[in-house]
Amino acid sequence: MLRRGLLIAPLVLIAIGVLAWSQRRAAPFFVSGYLEADEIRVGSRVGGRVQLVHVEEGQRVAQGDKLVTLDPFDLQEQLAEAQAVLAARKAVLDKLRAGFRQEAIAQARAKRDRAAALLARLEAGPRPLELQILEDRLEAARANLVRAQSEYERVKKLYDEAQATRDEMDEATRQIDAARASFAAARDELALAREGTRAEEIAEAGASLSQAEAALAELKAGYRAEEIAEAEANVQAAQAARDAIRRRLDELTILAPLDGSVEAVDLQPGDLVAVNAPVLTLVDASRLWVRAYVPENRINLRIGQRVQLRVDALPDRRFAGRILFIARQAEFTPANVQTPEERSKQVFRIKVLVDEGREVLRPGMSADVFLESAP
Repeated sequence: MLRRGLLIAPLVLIAIGVLAWSQRRAAPFFVSGYLEADEIRVGSRVGGRVQLVHVEEGQRVAQGDKLVTLDPFDLQEQLAEAQAVLAARKAVLDKLRAGFRQEAIAQARAKRDRAAALLARLEAGPRPLELQILEDRLEAARANLVRAQSEYERVKKLYDEAQATRDEMDEATRQIDAARASFAAARDELALAREGTRAEEIAEAGASLSQAEAALAELKAGYRAEEIAEAEANVQAAQAARDAIRRRLDELTILAPLDGSVEAVDLQPGDLVAVNAPVLTLVDASRLWVRAYVPENRINLRIGQRVQLRVDALPDRRFAGRILFIARQAEFTPANVQTPEERSKQVFRIKVLVDEGREVLRPGMSADVFLESAP
């Protein structure tokens, strides 16, 4: 009988051990936390008065959807002015690159030729034919003066005898004065021609020719490189000014940066929005994760390790996830740890990404993360 009891005792101990092991296996270790999602506070770099609010709280939006439109105020007018300035500066640049017109070059060449001909004539002096013409002109002026003098004397005699009128006397006087002036001009012109061209006249004609040649050379060479470079810089500055206004106009329409849902919006048309201030909050529900804390004696985990999650709203369903982050430093560590029990109070923060169930899961749900030590 004693021998039988000795045989039963080990069996009882084995049974107790198996039961304890099975209970431990039946109750896997888990940590708790809450589902979280990234929040994006969307705003504008320009600010202004709200013109339209396109969304409501809770509304799903896709990347690029309009959220809020701000009043452009006078930006459209500024853009039109900037475009006009840019067009004018481009026209100047195109003109400089094209060079001078052929008509302008032809006119400058003709002016140069006239200046050269004048200088050559002055340097050569009067030709014999020209002197003969001037002498003939002087003789004609002298004959005209003789006739005018004779007529004047005749009328004056009659006028003195009261046989001619005052008008006739005045006309005779005008005729002789004109004849004297013509004779003097012809005499002086012939005298100058016989003396030849003066040195100052030749110098003046030479200077005019040099100016005409320089102007023609400049037209042929086109505009200087520095003038074109300056015009190009002006065009670039005008483009930059126009693009800056366009960016400001683009910033007036606030778009969704990603797919998500509107978490909070408290705006009405007419409200003022400050520069760089958020106008609403989007939640990126496509990326859910859980922040949890694991005791030190359970931290045998690794990045990328697969885990299971459970939420209170769906207790009979499990969702797959994986560990994204494990803190390098413990938290809630006592100042002086003396015993193993106290060391177990140290915890490490982990972040678990939810891989499925985003269509039914919501940020803020309480969640349990079932962990198994890494192999």
